[in-house]
Amino acid sequence: SPAQKLVFNRVNGKRPPLLLQQISAPEECYTVAHEENVRFVYEAWQQVEQQLDGSRSGDSACGPVQYVEKTPNPGLKNFVPIDLEEWWAQQFLAKIENCS
Repeated sequence: SPAQKLVFNRVNGKRPPLLLQQISAPEECYTVAHEENVRFVYEAWQQVEQQLDGSRSGDSACGPVQYVEKTPNPGLKNFVPIDLEEWWAQQFLAKIENCS
């Protein structure tokens, strides 16, 4: 026999308030290859940071060099980098507002 369907009736015909968990994206599944890539990049970056810290304190004669522009481009004088987390938050809220 076919599986029974669950039916949820509204109380007094009103919609229940939406919870943030209901709106959020489904849980992501990561592959083993993805986890290996993330681990590789994380460990490599940790090494770079350790070498940078060592070269700042004078422990290492060679290693990564932090780039500092000697003559900044005047066209980039008022440049403000984008806050990616803020941008994603605004996109997420705009989607919610458009759906309701």
